[in-house]
Amino acid sequence: MLVFGRCGLRTQNLLLSFLLLAAWVAGSSQVRYSVPEEAKHGTFVGRIAQDLGLELAELVPRLFRMASKGSGDLLEVNLQNGILFVNSRIDREELCGRGLECSIHLEVIVERPLQVFHVEVEVRDINDNPPLFSASEQKLSIPESRLLDSRFPLEGASDADVGENAMLTYRLSPSEFFALDIINKKDKGKFPVLVLRKLLDREENPQLQLSLTATDGGKPELTGSVTLLIVVLDANDNAPIFDRSLYEVKMRENSANQTLVIRLNASDADEGINKEIIYSFSSLVPPSIRSKFLINESTGEIRVNDAIDFEDSNTYEIHVDVTDKGQPPMVGHCTVLVEILDENDNSPEVIITSLALPVREDAQVGTTIALISVSDRDSGANGQVTCSLAPQVPFKLVSTFKNYYSLVLDGTLDRESVASYELVVTARDGGSPSLWATASVSVEVGDVNDNAPVFAQPEYTVFVKENNAPGCHIFTVSARDADAQENARVAYSLVERRVGERALSSYVSVHAESGKVFALQPLDREELELLQVGVSARDAGAPPLGSNVTLQVFVLDENDNAPALLPPPPPSPWAPPGWPGGAGGGAGVVSQRVARWVGAGQVVAKVRAVDADSGYNAWLSYELQEAASGAASGGARSAFRVGLYTGEISTTRALDEADAARQRLLVLVRDHGEPALTATATVLLWLEDGGPAPKASSRRVVGPAAAEAALVDVHVYLVVAICAVSSLLVLTLLVYTALRCSAPRGEGACVPGQARLVCSSAVGSWSSSPRRWRRRQRQQVCSGEGPPKADLMAFSPSLPPCPLPDGEVGEQSTGGDTSSKVGYCFFIYIFCFVNILFRRFSPSNLCLVISPFFV
Repeated sequence: MLVFGRCGLRTQNLLLSFLLLAAWVAGSSQVRYSVPEEAKHGTFVGRIAQDLGLELAELVPRLFRMASKGSGDLLEVNLQNGILFVNSRIDREELCGRGLECSIHLEVIVERPLQVFHVEVEVRDINDNPPLFSASEQKLSIPESRLLDSRFPLEGASDADVGENAMLTYRLSPSEFFALDIINKKDKGKFPVLVLRKLLDREENPQLQLSLTATDGGKPELTGSVTLLIVVLDANDNAPIFDRSLYEVKMRENSANQTLVIRLNASDADEGINKEIIYSFSSLVPPSIRSKFLINESTGEIRVNDAIDFEDSNTYEIHVDVTDKGQPPMVGHCTVLVEILDENDNSPEVIITSLALPVREDAQVGTTIALISVSDRDSGANGQVTCSLAPQVPFKLVSTFKNYYSLVLDGTLDRESVASYELVVTARDGGSPSLWATASVSVEVGDVNDNAPVFAQPEYTVFVKENNAPGCHIFTVSARDADAQENARVAYSLVERRVGERALSSYVSVHAESGKVFALQPLDREELELLQVGVSARDAGAPPLGSNVTLQVFVLDENDNAPALLPPPPPSPWAPPGWPGGAGGGAGVVSQRVARWVGAGQVVAKVRAVDADSGYNAWLSYELQEAASGAASGGARSAFRVGLYTGEISTTRALDEADAARQRLLVLVRDHGEPALTATATVLLWLEDGGPAPKASSRRVVGPAAAEAALVDVHVYLVVAICAVSSLLVLTLLVYTALRCSAPRGEGACVPGQARLVCSSAVGSWSSSPRRWRRRQRQQVCSGEGPPKADLMAFSPSLPPCPLPDGEVGEQSTGGDTSSKVGYCFFIYIFCFVNILFRRFSPSNLCLVISPFFV
């Protein structure tokens, strides 16, 4: 039978609409059913799935389950057809005692999404308990002198049922002496009283036996009976009488021991000893009441003897007898009804049932986290409980039913900010003063993969020496993921691309767990100066998130290439008449014909060499070996020398007839690497007498005076040349500065640029950006020896420059290129004028100087 709590329908035509309203959304209403007690197993209660608006096919996938507080497995749901049925015996008296209302509260829970429904099943009482008397026989002692209409209270029967089933009626077996009267007490039912209708005569009837039958109002009716044994006493004419037959007293629970409840008053019309009375509890008073109260037999005072708790019993019915001392003794009777008033002495109880823990940090607002039920054993305002939640948390309490709350999400969660919440639920009753209780629930926030791995910086610069060992560790990348567990487990991989004709994975590899980057093969700077390695970090979440980082791997040069000798150039077509020529030979051998009239300081040959390395490893120096075939012997001064950095072979003195016609020179070419590598060139000079002799200069003066005059002329020419070149350089700088300052802001030399570091040595000067210096200082090389010996990179002019980032290209194009060109022009001017002054300038020398810079 299906019953709704808001029933107000007047006609049966609306029954269908009324049934449809049973589909209930969690927290908005409840579904009520009704079932009789003692129903058999399998008895139909209701179509709970249909009434809750749930499809049969989704009961199992959505984990349909039902829970009841303190009701065990009395009811069960068939997941195949969605029917709620009786699972085990339901005894209303055992479940609810004598309460007028008896219901089983069920909580129906389904997930995906989580919903909670409240179902109330009313247990209807059936007449399954007959009226019962406390004893099978009641014994009454009545003196024969009692007057007509004397009243003798009897112990009534009790019925465990409620309502009409507990409404009792009494019937006395036929008797000419007694009649039965019923006393209706306020909300306490009916109590039988035996009324004397005919005077007793002990000599005729010393003992009477009657039967008292109690019948309840159920259908079918059930009855119970007790035998009344009446003993007729002789003598004492007047029995003690209370001033009232029924006393009603109200007192508060938790009253202290010896607290006065009531003082009874009885009197006896007799005289002497027959007038003396004694108060006592009737034999009808159960031991439980005797332990709670004491009666003074002389004064009739009833006092508290034990703890009085409203929650144990809210009323006490005390039957009191007063007996005189006559022979036989006469007894008077009264009833004391003690009503216990409730005190707010019970704190609320909070029960938390966790449903969906942990809570995912992407859970929607309104998601139900837990169910909370509260109760208070007190009654009235003392038993009305309100719940509250500690503030400043993204949760709230929603009342779904009487004394039932749902803990729901009221804001967004972020596990990375707060991983768990310790919530305190406070339940407070309406008493004065109010009592309260708290319960804690720990809500753990479940992680969601919402954070990608993050590298400390988007790009790293790594310096690795060439010729490294295969498989050596060159760098370690590390990414941090703010998530937890699998979502924070980072795996590293290589971002594959082509490097020339080969795949990047043929050069380097990345360990998936540690992030270590290994070089798979030896690197050769002469083949690859810069290797850009992309590393990807991916977490193990679903879906996975990731980020990339770029490694700029610069290959540092090692001195692994010896100087290489170049073949001599062919004779210049611009050579003037009488210019020594006839050079020949392969690489490493230079053959040159030299006229014997060549004077001191004249260049007769040149050794050319290059080094595939860079920096100091590529700077070459030349020196002449001592052993030479055809050279002067006997400690004579050698007729030739070689320029330290030019490789030019020139005469140290004028040649004469004593010099051998064939001169064999060994030139050692050495780089500046550690250790230094060398190469040896053989220079064959053939001294010939042929060829026109140089014409005598008109300015040549024989003797010391002429030499001094010639030297003065050279100094004058030199000063004039330097002044001219300096003026030209100053003019060039002024024009350049004016043009740069007139350019748009941020592009010219007037804008402060990045400082550059200039290093000088015996072999030249180099400039380096501080950015590259800082990068070198932060990195370690593959060999594990720490940073290189000198944080300086010098690139050979004959090799192509390394590719630079866009920003650095801009810097070089705006500052370094122009300055280098101006400086180089100044160097060319000085070189040309000096050569002109010393008669050494020629187009071939100019080509030798300019060609490397253009390459």
